Amino acid sequence: MIRAGTIRRVVTWIPDPQRFPRFALLVGPSPLTPLPRFSAALGGRVEVWIKREDLLPLAFGGNKLRNLEFLVGAALAAGADTLVTSGRRWSNHARLTAAAGAKAGLAVHVVLSGPPVDPPNPGVRLDELLGATVHQAATDDRAERTAIVDRVLADLRQGGRHPYLVAIGGTGIVGAIGQVLAGMELADGAAAAGVRPDTVVVPSATGGTQAGLLVGLRTAGLATAVHGVAVTPPEPLRSQVAAIVSGLGGIDGLAQVDDADILLDGSQLGGGYGRPTEEAAEATRLLARTEGILVDPIYTAKALAGLVALARDGALDGRRVVFWHAGGSPGLFEPLDA
Repeated sequence: MIRAGTIRRVVTWIPDPQRFPRFALLVGPSPLTPLPRFSAALGGRVEVWIKREDLLPLAFGGNKLRNLEFLVGAALAAGADTLVTSGRRWSNHARLTAAAGAKAGLAVHVVLSGPPVDPPNPGVRLDELLGATVHQAATDDRAERTAIVDRVLADLRQGGRHPYLVAIGGTGIVGAIGQVLAGMELADGAAAAGVRPDTVVVPSATGGTQAGLLVGLRTAGLATAVHGVAVTPPEPLRSQVAAIVSGLGGIDGLAQVDDADILLDGSQLGGGYGRPTEEAAEATRLLARTEGILVDPIYTAKALAGLVALARDGALDGRRVVFWHAGGSPGLFEPLDA
């Protein structure tokens, strides 16, 4: 074991506030803690830690709050009075956008895929509780959802409002700045604990979290691998991660990262995005019954299943792994088969 106090950050980077204005949504780092009983249940061959993004402060937490600090900052700097975003009906990002808008005093419109369920599913109820106006499509067809977003934006502008469009998942360069800082935060937390992570396992859906963590860790001087477990089809996702990594690498002070460092694992996708798998359910039970920590079946459980599979295959033997708990706890109560 590496002794405490022997590891230090070697690089500090602060976003230019003129280029990347920030609206504070966080109150401090998310916890970084070891999982000794979970590690033992995997045979003691890997030392697993967890980064508790689910404990970030607003609306059941979740790593998308990091993106939203900079997206809300950009919206306010542009004079916007309304945020517009979209996602599936259980969207973690939509819920946190509603919460961030409430915190910033901005109206929020969220466009969600259908079909609607009766009574409304927990995601919709939470979005409305947080003050968002919910527009729900009749089907899960992305083209229909996009058309509704376009209509909402046009109606708002015609009514004299000033909307700011937040991309699905808050992805893109602006949002990924928050994840770069998360990677640096991980480097700081690991240094404070006297450890050096070998691998981070993270759910990857729109690419921004994986890309930002990778660039942030490299900027902090760590060669830690970032193993993205795809919860959407991996080949379109790979190009999204690469594009964001490339864009971040063009910002002064941030590390440039080779495409070869983009590790994307499509083995846990199962029947598709939002479709549960038995492997994810088993991983969820294992973490819950060894450490008392819950993960949702849509994002984090599939990433956890990826970690379990790697550990059981021996691919992580002797390594220290950080599991990135991205949040999404309300997904445990979603009717995913509807």
